Amino acid sequence: MNTNTSNLLRNWHVLAPAAVLALAGVSTPAWADRDPAYSAARASGQIGEKTDGYLGVVGGVSGDVRALVDKINIRRRANYTERAAAQNATVEEYAFTQGCILIMRTDAGEKYQAPNGSWQTRGAGAPQRDPRCP
Repeated sequence: MNTNTSNLLRNWHVLAPAAVLALAGVSTPAWADRDPAYSAARASGQIGEKTDGYLGVVGGVSGDVRALVDKINIRRRANYTERAAAQNATVEEYAFTQGCILIMRTDAGEKYQAPNGSWQTRGAGAPQRDPRCP
């Protein structure tokens, strides 16, 4: 077990309140949902939700898609940093909880990262999730 995982499990009592607030909050920023490039990249499987709470690139993509992912992840990091501080959690702990939530919110046909790090396409059922997810 690595140090981050050990800290995460040891601090689960801190994450539980963050998880509750996360369910009411973060996810994908509203501006991203309205961005046609984001919607197209997500629908075509070029990008997907990662277990660490950030958006990932799936395979080879254009520089424009990479720039879009970077832009979204910068905004996510800023949001996670603010919310983690309010919850007395680390950014990594908060981001992990968000990753759990965002993966659960994927729709059938969208890509997400499985606990083993592989990219999966969401089917009709629930996605594979890390057993530490709330």
